[in-house]
This record gives sequence, C-alpha cells and structure tokens, in this order.
Amino acid sequence: MSTIGRSGPAGREGLGGAAHPAVERWLREHGDDLIGWRRHIHANPELSRAEYATTEFVESWLVKAGFEPLKLPTGTGLICDIGPAGERIALRADMDALPLQEFTGRPFASSVPGVSHACGHDAHTAILLGSAMALAEVGELPTGVRLIFQHAEEVMPGGAIDMVAAGAMEGVSRVFAVHCDPRLEAGRFGVRVGAITSAADTVELVLDSPGGHTSRPHLTSDLVYAIGTVITGLPGLLSRRIDPRTSTVMVWGAVSAGKAPNAIPQTGMLTGTVRTGDHATWELLEPMVREIVDGLLAPTGVRYQLNYKRGVPPVVNDEHCTRVFEDAILALGPDALSDTPQSGGGEDFSWYLEEVPGAMARLGVWSGAGPQLDIHQPTFDLDERALAAGVRVMTNLALHAG
Repeated sequence: MSTIGRSGPAGREGLGGAAHPAVERWLREHGDDLIGWRRHIHANPELSRAEYATTEFVESWLVKAGFEPLKLPTGTGLICDIGPAGERIALRADMDALPLQEFTGRPFASSVPGVSHACGHDAHTAILLGSAMALAEVGELPTGVRLIFQHAEEVMPGGAIDMVAAGAMEGVSRVFAVHCDPRLEAGRFGVRVGAITSAADTVELVLDSPGGHTSRPHLTSDLVYAIGTVITGLPGLLSRRIDPRTSTVMVWGAVSAGKAPNAIPQTGMLTGTVRTGDHATWELLEPMVREIVDGLLAPTGVRYQLNYKRGVPPVVNDEHCTRVFEDAILALGPDALSDTPQSGGGEDFSWYLEEVPGAMARLGVWSGAGPQLDIHQPTFDLDERALAAGVRVMTNLALHAG
C-alpha cells in the first residue's frame, strides 16, 4: 500500500510542497505511476554492471515522453539531455542493487534471490525519471539539463568513472544528486557544505616468514607478533601523522594467521579500510601507509606484500551548489531543510565532482514512527512520500540552478 497521504511527523499530511505548477499537476495525476516505477524496479533488482532491464525500463519511459536518451555501449547506464542546448546542469541517479537477501515482507519485495535494493537506488531512479516526466510538462526550461542514470555505484571501480569517460560531464557546469537517509523523516533533506561522505580505501597486507616453534622465536621471524605490531601501530601512527579534523580513520576488518598454539605460522593476512573526509589527505594516504608499514615490519624480519586499493574520493559539496540546493529544498517549506553529519561511507558521485562543482543532499525516507531501518540491511524500507518530495526538489534545481 502506498504511504502517500499518511500522516507524518508533527501532523504533516501528504508532505505537499512548492514546486512549479506543472510539476505539482504532474504529481497529482501521476503520483501512482511514480510509486509504481519504484516498486517495479524494487521487485526486479539488478547487480552492478548488470542493470540491463532497469536501463531499458528507464529508456522506454523517456522515449515515450519524447526524449532521446543515449544508452552506454555496455547496455547499462544512460544519459538524456532535455531543455535548450548549451551549458547544462546535471542530475544523477544510481540504479544498481546489492547482493543481499531482502527480508521486508513487502508485496513488491525483490523477486531475485540474494539481490535487493537495500540502499534506495530504486527510489533515486524513480525520482529522476519522475523529474524528467514532470519537466516535460513545464514547457521551455530556463537551462539545459542532463539526466544521468548511472550503473554500478556499489562496486569499485564504479560506474561514475564510465559515465565521465563517456562524456557525461561535457558541457555541464554543475551536478546534483540525492541519497536516501533513514535518519531523516520523509519530506526533509539534509545538506552540508564540504565533505558529506568519505574517501574509502582498502588495505590488504600479506605476510610470510620461515615459521617455527613457539619455544624458539629467536630463531625465526615471529609473524603473529609482526601482525600485532601492524594492527595497533598503523592506526595509531596515522592518528599522529594526520590532522584529526580531517575525520581520517583506519580500522582492520579481518585478520588470519596460524592454527596451532605452539607453532609460529608461515603466512598471515590483514585487511581493513582507511577513510578520510579530506581530499588532500586522501592523496597522501597510500604513500604514508606504505612508509609506516615498512617501518613497523623492518625490525621483525617478516616479509610482506602491501596491496593498497584506492577507492573513491570524498564527496565534497561546493558551497555555492549547496546554497542552490538549500533554496530548492526551502521552496517546500522551512521544515524541509536539515543539517546532516559527514558520513564515513564512500559514494562514487565524488568522481563527477572531480570534473565540475556540485552537491549531494540526504533524502529523508523515515516515516517518523517506528525504527529507522538502515541502508545496506536486508530490512531496509522507505516511506514512499519521499518520492514526490524528491521530484519537487530535483525539478526545482532544474528550473532555478542555471
């Protein structure tokens, strides 16, 4: 059952707001379509780089509206220009699902075993598609708009890199996106100037030594001791080498070595992540990690191989673009705008911001009652009133951000 019209926090019925009259008319006439699109995508999730049916679904509706979408050669992801030629703003949505079994029990729950839209990308896609259809009813737009329906956000390297390589940012002056946030009530949006997500890199350390008996550690290289030195030493030394105001954190997620209590093992492995909210710090992290690991392990005599995998940069919201976002949100009413903290998670929207200024906002999807169901969990669900709110803000951006 649709949640549109259900009483929200503080008695806010329906979350109505101020958008262009043609957009409001479209929402009144096609609100059920908007919900239906989200539910169709939700029930038919596709993993990263396999979003063929989702891409075709979006493409078919854009063609029906008279647009000329351009599908990437891989068959996943598409770009669609609307409005006058010339310099454009871009609006982006991601389309891929996660390899998680869904446990919401909804009538439109995932029909694909082990795959679900547990991050809200179905909502992002429906909102951008709805925004395109609503803008088609507005008439002549004040500026050109590029719609980016991106594949493969949940993997590295992500689809944003493919989109940029395909020319998605050519002729674009600024770029905007929203992302579901279950900590905010539906109809509210969280913004902040500066970093809103973090860079997320992966550190894998493979160690080996001759091994030996635990009664004679002086005759070999004690691999477990060496691992322990790195486990505590690397995060500790990073915290002393990097400004704490950059929100940099190193955390190990897995460690393995040995089986017998009286045998020093020959091989071991450590894996973890290092995250930062500061772009300049992100550039320094890999050489710094390599330097510290080498210094920690040199006295132990243990050999090692360090595999450092760079992830995505932090999403750093441009100040002017953030103010534009705030204006688009405030048109819905003063209660629609909220502050939001920086997240330690990564988001490949950041690759677009390597090309042009832009901003991402948090899209409230909590009903205001009951638990706040977190993203990347099998129970994640959202209040569908957020869809119309998202269309209002995205169309406001299209009409006023030029």
